[in-house]
Amino acid sequence: MAKDDKKKTDADSSEEGGGGSKKKLIIIIAAAVVLLLIIGGAAFFFLKPAPPAEEEVDPGLDVPVPEITQSTDIGPMVEIKEFIVNIISEEDRHYVKASLTIELNREDALEETNKRMPQIRDAILLLVGNKTYEELQDLQGKKQLKAELISKINSFLQTGKVKAIYFTDFVVQ
Repeated sequence: MAKDDKKKTDADSSEEGGGGSKKKLIIIIAAAVVLLLIIGGAAFFFLKPAPPAEEEVDPGLDVPVPEITQSTDIGPMVEIKEFIVNIISEEDRHYVKASLTIELNREDALEETNKRMPQIRDAILLLVGNKTYEELQDLQGKKQLKAELISKINSFLQTGKVKAIYFTDFVVQ
């Protein structure tokens, strides 16, 4: 009987060993699947293209810039004589020497513009004086300055409006 009990115990232990190896195999396969899922998720997260970064945009660039149109009807012109203005600069002293011509949309506005010339020159001097050397170096900065000047001058003209501004002389040093 002792031999029979020993055979049963050996048989039971071999069944447990076989069952234990199946459990170990299932655990290893499950761990491998989980590991593959983690690696796949990490690869997707790190290898996907990054969304485009938000750039800081200068709010001054949002000023609408009127396009110079080739219209056949030219409005009355008012010439503004040469002026010199110190501009903002961090290192050296810089200035702008410029003269310009204003095109109006109606003849009626010509008289008012001449009467308001001190206001117009003051607005021009203040706007140009608040620009930096770098802003006035490129074409976009000059177009922006024109747009701001048109807007400012039109704010106090009542009988007509500024149609366009033409720089007849513009030097930044």
